[in-house]
Amino acid sequence: MARSKRGAHRAALSLTCAFAALFVVSAARADAAPASADTTTVTDVVVTMTKTTRSAVVLSGSEMQKLLPGVSPLKAIQTLPGVVYLTADPWGNNEQNESLFVHGFNTQQLGYTMDGVPLGDQQYGGYNGLSVSRALTSENTGRVVLSSGAGSLGVASTSNLGGAIETFSVDPKKTYGGTLAETLGSYDTTRTFLRLETGEVLGGEAYVSYLHQSQKAWDFDGYQKGDQVNLKYVHDDSHGKLTLYGDWQNKFEPNEDVDAVGNQAGGSYVPYTRPFMYPNLSAYEAYLDTNTAKPGTPPAALGNNFSNYFSAAQRTDVLTYAKYEYDISPNITWSNQVYYHYDYGRGIVAGPVNTAGLPGLFAIYYPGQVVGANTTSQGTLTNLVNDFGGTGIAVRTTEYRINREGALSTLNWQLGEHAIEAGVWFEHNESATHRVWYPFSAANNDLTPYETPDGPKALTQYYNEMYTDDVQLHIQDQWRILPNLVLQAGDKASLQTADNKLPVQQENLQAGNIAGLPATSPQVNYPVGSITSNEWFLPQVGLLWDITDHDQLFANIQRNMRQTIPYGAGGNFYGNSPWSLGSQAAFDLFKSTVHPETSITYELGVRTHRDVEFGVITGIEGQANVYHVDFQNRLLNVAPFMFFNPPPAILVNVGDVTTNGVDIAATLHFGEHVRLYDAVSYNKSVYDSNYSSGGAVVATSGKWVPLTPDWLNKTILSVNYGSFEAQVNGDYIGRRFATYLNDEAVQPTFQVGAEASCLFNVPDGAVVKTFKLSANVTNIGDIRGASTVNVTGASGGYTYYPIAPVMGFVTLDATF
Repeated sequence: MARSKRGAHRAALSLTCAFAALFVVSAARADAAPASADTTTVTDVVVTMTKTTRSAVVLSGSEMQKLLPGVSPLKAIQTLPGVVYLTADPWGNNEQNESLFVHGFNTQQLGYTMDGVPLGDQQYGGYNGLSVSRALTSENTGRVVLSSGAGSLGVASTSNLGGAIETFSVDPKKTYGGTLAETLGSYDTTRTFLRLETGEVLGGEAYVSYLHQSQKAWDFDGYQKGDQVNLKYVHDDSHGKLTLYGDWQNKFEPNEDVDAVGNQAGGSYVPYTRPFMYPNLSAYEAYLDTNTAKPGTPPAALGNNFSNYFSAAQRTDVLTYAKYEYDISPNITWSNQVYYHYDYGRGIVAGPVNTAGLPGLFAIYYPGQVVGANTTSQGTLTNLVNDFGGTGIAVRTTEYRINREGALSTLNWQLGEHAIEAGVWFEHNESATHRVWYPFSAANNDLTPYETPDGPKALTQYYNEMYTDDVQLHIQDQWRILPNLVLQAGDKASLQTADNKLPVQQENLQAGNIAGLPATSPQVNYPVGSITSNEWFLPQVGLLWDITDHDQLFANIQRNMRQTIPYGAGGNFYGNSPWSLGSQAAFDLFKSTVHPETSITYELGVRTHRDVEFGVITGIEGQANVYHVDFQNRLLNVAPFMFFNPPPAILVNVGDVTTNGVDIAATLHFGEHVRLYDAVSYNKSVYDSNYSSGGAVVATSGKWVPLTPDWLNKTILSVNYGSFEAQVNGDYIGRRFATYLNDEAVQPTFQVGAEASCLFNVPDGAVVKTFKLSANVTNIGDIRGASTVNVTGASGGYTYYPIAPVMGFVTLDATF
């Protein structure tokens, strides 16, 4: 593991540790809690939303920045009960290796919005949205709302099986000014953020911000870098509120490589990382030539655990919306919002020509040049190497396009003791997936992680276009039966039609040529067809009881559905899509027999806040909730795991999953300056039955669902005195099974981070009004272990991304 930068940051580590005391995420007092998710001001670290019948908490943008300036909103909610968010970078920005679990539901089973605009399901192979970080610069985040059990009926999402994460941007200020922040730190990190506030202009207020961030990957010579611009305009008067928003971002993100693990004897990880060798081409050619009988082949001793030359995600997005909230009368508000999103992205990988079944693929396009997938002939592999430029490297791009527009309309009517809401969301999306292969030569080395390939192509493997229409309707009534008792009931309808066409169909590929698939498998072609999935009855019923002025009880039951994933082609990384199946017959069978995934979530909880005089403790706030989930028609993609050339999906309906869990969180106040928070969570998610794959029965009945930790604990302590504050946060992640048969497990980890800062006021008349100096350290103990884990099969092993090492950062933030 790389250690070259570590010595240079001991000073930052010592400074922060010297001033830090524990960070706290506090459940705020009821009188400070927001009335709804639309409340703009959040003053505490975490606010328990006291006017919902669900478990819902709010994290403010200012508290996000304390964890680490520029941190992703999804990474920031890792501090909340029941949440696991992992990436191989400290900001949580690397989408290729991100994983998120909330109460047993994974990343693609949750809902995501930004200012109400749907962000899709956050899949790496994008088809219906974009990451929160690409939609909104971290420093412009006002708050994040996590509904950990079930999202509100009005959340615009087709994947909201188990909760929703709603992010909201800050509004412009009413006075002219701005913010300039610079972060420097480990591995050549530099992050520059500038926001200019116009004050009152054109009848409203506006801001424009610019961000540039660059940092070296901690284990290889690659730089994750990007630029982003946000614009926002708000006009608010007695008739209503108009909001205009725009976002542009462009980033290049060299990916981490995965390690394959069998039996982890003694908890060892060998090797810990497999760093890319880019830009040292000669070293990589020598690496491939260690097995000289098979040119273009990684060392035989490594098997599939080899290193690619480079891999990167390249993403460019434009997102914009216009929203008008019209106050028809004192009791009626009608909100209308339209949005547009365009994305052009690429995943690019450069690696050996003789691996992951590639010779079998290339034999179709280069007839007579290659013989089979397990070629041992020097001559045929030499032909293949020469066809791809002579270095033994082939470059593959998977190119994504998203072109979607949509509208949301919501009517809120306060009718006596009834708060009635009705709404509709519509979206039309034209997405595409395009896979192209390029030769890579030493003489014309113009293929890099940071550029769009524009040279001659070796071959086009496939080009798939999807056309998707989504409609969501909801209606609900929140009835205040008594002054201290509220009953909420409603229903949501989720309607989807998806179709595709294939301008370029993959050549007939005998599946036996792909390592890991039997030679008797049928030929592999991607299917064409339409699927309509309409569910009109997704009800929710909730109860909120103010037992006393200090205590609340809430209960909620909600049914949700995850729509069929309209993604054309791909493999393991790209979800359980029927359009990724390997034949028309498999698609037709799926369409006629498989039902969408559904869940019924039951929640019961209590909230409390009290001022006390118990020794040094002056206040206590907390929330405890239990939940039960019945998950039906769960789908698994059981295709062999191959990063470089993923095979077509093999989808299996594994039946039902039962989840039971509990979250208990409390904050203790020690006077005005010190707060201590601890949250413990337990989750048990198990399969209810076995499933069949390829005629064989896989005995999953009673087995834990992989990757969902059993225990979580977040312990945080904070101190503030005047302009100085400091915090340390600890995060424990318990055991995670890494196979469907539970014969492999990832060992628990505990990481600690710290922050210390001081705010300085500048005398009146100066250009700069305030400046703040802060220091952050992540993974103080330099803990090694598995971050995101990929399940590769029923048993025997898995792949993982490593935890990033200790890093230190210093930020200067000035307002003017």
